[in-house]
Amino acid sequence: MSDESINKNFHLKKRKEISLEKYVAGILSRDISSLSAAITLIESANPRHRELAEQIIEKCLPHSGKSIRIGITGVPGVGKSTFIESFGTFLTTQERKIAVLAIDPSSQKNGGSILGDKTRMEELSTNKNAYVRPSPAKGSLGGVARNTRETIILCEAAGYDTILIETVGVGQSEIAVNGMVDFFLLLMLSGAGDELQGIKRGIMEMADAIVITKADGDNIENAKRAATEYKNALHLFPANENSWIPKVGACSAYDNSGISEVWKTIQSYQNHTITNGFFNNKRQNQAKYWMHETINQELKRTFFNDSSVSKKIKKLEKEVTQGTLSPFKAARLLLGKNYKL
Repeated sequence: MSDESINKNFHLKKRKEISLEKYVAGILSRDISSLSAAITLIESANPRHRELAEQIIEKCLPHSGKSIRIGITGVPGVGKSTFIESFGTFLTTQERKIAVLAIDPSSQKNGGSILGDKTRMEELSTNKNAYVRPSPAKGSLGGVARNTRETIILCEAAGYDTILIETVGVGQSEIAVNGMVDFFLLLMLSGAGDELQGIKRGIMEMADAIVITKADGDNIENAKRAATEYKNALHLFPANENSWIPKVGACSAYDNSGISEVWKTIQSYQNHTITNGFFNNKRQNQAKYWMHETINQELKRTFFNDSSVSKKIKKLEKEVTQGTLSPFKAARLLLGKNYKL
């Protein structure tokens, strides 16, 4: 843990004089220290911190919602961090204020978040119009995703009008990200190999645009061919409910070619979906989803923290593993005691 993080955690625990009003005033005045401290409250497992965080979120909620939320994913080695550095830097030249967040629930296994080392985005992390927030060092997908959803609200209240959310690798985290963004961008490599086809299919169906990265030098022609192949493949997928036809392009973060075209595609999508009403409907559905998801998480947490459950669950686990009781009956016995099933 860095000295900055240790100091931040110390102040969260000891500086009781920091009031709800001071946190909110700091965020609305675009003070980075207040924003970072509030996000740390969101990520804290301390119930007192969580209660204060929820109060801050409620106060900031009326000042949120005015950004474009962009999810960015891609296969390992595609260059997500490099792309975000180039893309985010470009956006700041367009007078946009950028917040970069990450969803990385697997970081306790791989030694840290992909965004954990800010030197990977050295230019962007020092840009006065950008805010780069590494994901937590550990946590379940549900917990990290909820924290990210809440962090979006605070970043928007702090004046960031473009939120970039990076997901690590491929898998369930893409589904979580897709449930909190307006636009979903899939980064791909040319010639990534047939072993990824199954993964590509599921994620490609969620993508609003596919961009082939590293389209520079000797790889330009390969990138163009890959873009054509993906464009043809998209025709085999069912039509999107928003009537948007996913775009396919190529870019190079090395020489910044194709970066501005990615932004034009996102703007075109935003205009299209606002006009047909899908943009607002999607956000409303996402808000309902996160309400129900939070209910599920809190019920689970409350259930397993119940001392009477923890005492009985060991006995039932033993019966289940010995085959004397079915898993379904065991679950109903535990749930029935608390919820009268």
